[in-house]
Amino acid sequence: MKRALLIAAIDPGIGGVMVFGDRGTGKSTAVRALAALLPPLNAVKGCPYHCDPEADRGACVPECPSQSSKATVETEARPTPVVDLPLGATEDRVVGALDLERALTRGEKHFEPGLLAKAHRGFLYIDEVNLLEDHLVDLLLDVAASGENVVEREGLSVRHPARFVLIGSGNPEEGELRPQLLDRFGLSVDVKTPSNLADRVAVVRERDAFDRDPNAFVARWAAKDAAVRERILKARAMRDDVATPDRVIEQAAGLCMKIGSDGLRGELTLIRAARAHAALEGADTVTSAHLRAVAISALQHRLRRNPLDDVGSAPRIERALAEMFDA
Repeated sequence: MKRALLIAAIDPGIGGVMVFGDRGTGKSTAVRALAALLPPLNAVKGCPYHCDPEADRGACVPECPSQSSKATVETEARPTPVVDLPLGATEDRVVGALDLERALTRGEKHFEPGLLAKAHRGFLYIDEVNLLEDHLVDLLLDVAASGENVVEREGLSVRHPARFVLIGSGNPEEGELRPQLLDRFGLSVDVKTPSNLADRVAVVRERDAFDRDPNAFVARWAAKDAAVRERILKARAMRDDVATPDRVIEQAAGLCMKIGSDGLRGELTLIRAARAHAALEGADTVTSAHLRAVAISALQHRLRRNPLDDVGSAPRIERALAEMFDA
């Protein structure tokens, strides 16, 4: 799970992470802790959507300072947003709506940005995503595909950038995720309750230490947090320069054919994830080992269910990997 989250932080284009697992296994804790590891953003100063001064210039809302005729605009460092989308959120809360207070007191139509605007260039986290209402799922699919949020209601017509990494978590026992939404996640991981006594004792000790003195706990891990943040920055800088040999691409395509993955999204995601993983490790070339490390998380949610095979998706991929690389 931690590796998948770091890969998504290095290459947001992968498409986010879906985490399935038992209750109480630290899924939400891991996602929310990611916020402290992310490097700050360089954003246009004064923009309510913290837009990118390079990529978003000319594509933001009219009141954004980047829309001015000035050759250069002021920028500022802002924390990378990690926004929670609660299950009970209304559509207005998610997409934004008319600021009623301002309309009633001043008689002005003013758009109040929603959660999608706050998550722009960051992460949008949905706990228990498999319980999300269908109309919100449809909305998220549209915005995730287009990279922008369009609101036309109550006399308002607003279009603003909304590119974010979608992170979801859920317990499979509480319902399955719609295939259309699951397909939007680049990586999918399963989290199990630890079965090793030493692991369980270590988790309990660390959690107890945090509850007793949160400040001391954070200070004790500050150096390692800084080291991870530096690794993310270096990996982002070198990601596009990491070489991907034809042999590795052929292995990725061969694996997807072997397991019967639909479409080409599987190998495209597999290659991007392997490249990001290689960059995270400081390697200048993607190898078969990088491919194997991310294969299950990139492909297990893309397989059709075989009613004649009671083996899950992950074992099927492991079996295919063994046949391809261990023969």
